[in-house]
Amino acid sequence: MTTVSFSHYNLRAPRELLDTLRTFYTEVVGLSVGDRPPFTSFGYWLYAGQQAVLHLSEATHGEVRAIDYATIDSTTIFDHAAFNCTGRRDFERKLAQLGVPYEVADVPQTGQVQLFFKDPAGNGVELNFTGTDAPASDS
Repeated sequence: MTTVSFSHYNLRAPRELLDTLRTFYTEVVGLSVGDRPPFTSFGYWLYAGQQAVLHLSEATHGEVRAIDYATIDSTTIFDHAAFNCTGRRDFERKLAQLGVPYEVADVPQTGQVQLFFKDPAGNGVELNFTGTDAPASDS
């Protein structure tokens, strides 16, 4: 048995927040809304290229995900989703224009550059760029 690739992750939220997340991930991160099977619940599938990488699903009224801290280490939580991207300069301009605070990190040995920020629900987002991708500048 072998795992061959990553498929997607799913965020559940009330409808209003779900629509806000859809807008954020399409307009800020650059994913696109695509085909979704006709499930009985409402939602969106967001694509990077041909792959549906983010499923947004409407939470049921009053739905809460409880954590049993007696059995789970409370320091182990979902931190972020990462996307491979191009056009670092454009992404940094967009984040600045939209007032989205972000941090930049360089990855030793690989030359990769990462941008870190939060989505409207507080989930971490990481955008990865090759070291040859242009840095942001005002020139």
